[in-house]
Amino acid sequence: MNFLLDTIDESWDTQTNLVERMNDLKRKLEGLNALKEDTESKISLELHPRKKVKKEVELWFRNVDGISDNVQELQQKIEERTAVSGGFLKGTVFKKIQEVEELFQQGKFRDNLVVDNDGWIGQALSTTTLFGEVPKMCMEKIWAYLRDDDIQKIGVWGMGGVGKTTIMKLIHNQLLKETGEFDIVIWITVSKEMNIIKLQNRIARAMNVSLHEDEDEAIRAGMIYEMLARQGKYVLILDDLWDRLSLEEVGIPEPCNGSKLLVTTRLLDVCHYLNCREVKIPTLSKPDALRLFKEKVGQDVMNHSDLLHIVESVAEQCAGLPLAVVTIASTMKGVCNAHEWRNALAELTRHAKSVNEMEEKVFHQLRFSYDRLRDEKIKHCFLCCALYPEDCEIDPNELIKLWIEEGLVDEMDIMQVEIDKGHTILNKLKNSCLIENSTIGRGRVKLHDIVRDMALHITSVRPRFLVRAGMQLKEISNVQDWNEDLQKVSLMENWGLQIPSQMPPQKCLNLTTLLLSKCYIKCIPECFFDKLQGLKTLDLSNNLIWSLPNSVSNLETLTTLLLHSCEFLEEVPSLSKLEALKKLDLGETSIKDIPHGMERLVNLKYLDLTGTKITEIADGTLAKFTYLQYLVVNNCFGKADRFVKGAEIGGLRKLEIFKGRFYDLNELNRYAQTLYAPKRGPRQYCIYVGNQLEYYESEKSVELNGCSICTHDIKLPSDVEVLIIEDCIIDLCEKESFFSWFTPVPLKIFLSLSRVRINFCETIKKLFSSNWVLHSLQNLNALLVEDCGNMEEIIAPESESEEEGTSAVKFILPKLLRLELWNLPELKRICDANGVIICDSVEQIDIIECPKLKRIPLKLPLREDGQPSPPPSLKEITISSEEWWELVEWDYPNAKSLLEPYVKIW
Repeated sequence: MNFLLDTIDESWDTQTNLVERMNDLKRKLEGLNALKEDTESKISLELHPRKKVKKEVELWFRNVDGISDNVQELQQKIEERTAVSGGFLKGTVFKKIQEVEELFQQGKFRDNLVVDNDGWIGQALSTTTLFGEVPKMCMEKIWAYLRDDDIQKIGVWGMGGVGKTTIMKLIHNQLLKETGEFDIVIWITVSKEMNIIKLQNRIARAMNVSLHEDEDEAIRAGMIYEMLARQGKYVLILDDLWDRLSLEEVGIPEPCNGSKLLVTTRLLDVCHYLNCREVKIPTLSKPDALRLFKEKVGQDVMNHSDLLHIVESVAEQCAGLPLAVVTIASTMKGVCNAHEWRNALAELTRHAKSVNEMEEKVFHQLRFSYDRLRDEKIKHCFLCCALYPEDCEIDPNELIKLWIEEGLVDEMDIMQVEIDKGHTILNKLKNSCLIENSTIGRGRVKLHDIVRDMALHITSVRPRFLVRAGMQLKEISNVQDWNEDLQKVSLMENWGLQIPSQMPPQKCLNLTTLLLSKCYIKCIPECFFDKLQGLKTLDLSNNLIWSLPNSVSNLETLTTLLLHSCEFLEEVPSLSKLEALKKLDLGETSIKDIPHGMERLVNLKYLDLTGTKITEIADGTLAKFTYLQYLVVNNCFGKADRFVKGAEIGGLRKLEIFKGRFYDLNELNRYAQTLYAPKRGPRQYCIYVGNQLEYYESEKSVELNGCSICTHDIKLPSDVEVLIIEDCIIDLCEKESFFSWFTPVPLKIFLSLSRVRINFCETIKKLFSSNWVLHSLQNLNALLVEDCGNMEEIIAPESESEEEGTSAVKFILPKLLRLELWNLPELKRICDANGVIICDSVEQIDIIECPKLKRIPLKLPLREDGQPSPPPSLKEITISSEEWWELVEWDYPNAKSLLEPYVKIW
């Protein structure tokens, strides 16, 4: 010990000296860090894109950072020192003081801190300031991705004119100011007509290198690859990329070692193809758009108080698109005349051609996205979006139905395939920023106002549309617009619209689509359709008409006739000539009889008779519609009884969606017998037998109500998901379990049954057998049994030997969420004494008015120490009385105390 202490300088022989020296070290370190901050300030003044920090200065910064970390660690060791370790630490402190003093002297640089950087390429770009909070947040997100070593490629996308290039220019200029992050920043503007050769030339030129035009494209790509690889950490920005780009063909290496590739595009598909981390640039908020408009239009305009409300209305027409805001505000700059402002507002509102000076640049930008769709059918799908009213929150399913009706989705044998194709088109339009998700209606889509204006601008010429949707018209106006070149007309949502007797003024032989839904039209002139013989789609839904004119009977090219929710409509003229008809919707009308000639509509794919007053469908009528994919013939409350034949429905081999009512279980069995293969039958169905309840609808449900059940072989589709049985008279042997009477077809097991509800079935004593539960309820998530006065057991043993056995029977219900037992006065057991139910997923247990139930056989999950715990998903146990809770038994002594926090008295 003496030897160790003797090696330390005698002047450091006390603990006091150690503390004093450490304080001296910290003071000197503070001076060094102050010098570092001063040096950083000088660098910021000297540094610009063509300069870089000297290597000796960078090394000095690293050494200062290193000594700071060392001193911090030394301080911690001193605080934990012992008498012996204190001796060694004195020498370390002395050494660090010397190092800090040396670094302080080295940091007094006499020459410039930066030198020319011949290898740095990156010219600052002219740009505007960022406007609005949302663009600033997007810029921050891009910066975060740039600093994330795990992200190599960033795709900035959004509609034309939304500000992508502005944001990226600001990013680019900031990158040029950042030191030590990247070695080179390259900006390339990719034009619409860009090809591989031109792109290679621009990249090479940005690095002060020229490529020979006659050089092989692959060789040129190799040269580009080597140039970029030699640059170290680079950022390559490709602005306004319009198509998928093969990095390999151009010669752009996959970014690595900190390098980054940034692209801006209007197409999300481009981002996906390059596997970029996506950043979508949305439009400006209304307040920010108005502030930008006011800034650009000028204070001299804003000083006129009488113009303010008009200015705000014009700004709103720009719908938050920065390009439109700037373009239109700049056009109106210095205009202080109220007449001119009102004219501008009127022109913007009615999309007149006289506003070309305002619209030209905006539409020119936006039309790029439209032109790039290339596929003419997809272009027409986009244009059809403009048939809806301005700012309409469009149901995507309804939009896709319209596309299918218009023949814009390739016709398939399977309706779901057409719908899937429609969603693919919808996503393509979203990715091209031509359609956007609604911020209000969940799951809905909408057209940006300016994009809709552009679509209407296109359809003012060819194909020619007449769109006056949602404009509160009381009478069809602009009769001069109804001429031979007119292809589509939308007057939907003009409540109280009247159709003049002279309409249309001339034949419109090219008119294929007429949308008049939600107009509350009371009367249609008898001759109205005489001049519209080319119609294919006619939508008259949600109107107040009592009858249709006879001229409808001659629309031989009609493929879609929609009359849904015309609740006063009692009769339809003969449909015998409408053999081209594929979709007929008469749902929620007051029609009492099947229309004359309907049996001739052999091409029907879609038929909706929901809620009509039709009481009888002649045998064999539905069987003629062999192409039917969608058939809904169910009743609504208060409407007439209507039944369909099981064998007739089962014979419709193409049927995908069915909702209807069978008279009795014999018809249900006849239908089920046609399901001879696992994939036969509709993918979605709601089948009612007897009375109609409509308690619950799912993809696949069967409801039995008021039926007389006296057969042991009730056939049900094996893929049924919901089974509801109510108020049925059941001739059941006392020892039989009710569900043993059900036979799944074509499979021998119910694989998808998720919800079972039994109500008011007085004669059932035993609901399930043990084997039935073990094999058919693995996907059950809700069991509801109510008001069954003689119900004694939910799960009955298969035999007496099973009941008398000593080994436990485990009923595993892995997906059960709700167990509800209500008003079962004779219920004695959920399962026998040897049985336990395992359902750790359970959330809700209701046991109400079941006084004879003495045991709850729920197996509780065990903790690591072997003690029971409540099911992890449990939220509530509802009971009818505290007295019953005190008497009921659990298989665990402390179960009640564990579960009491979840108990609620009903």
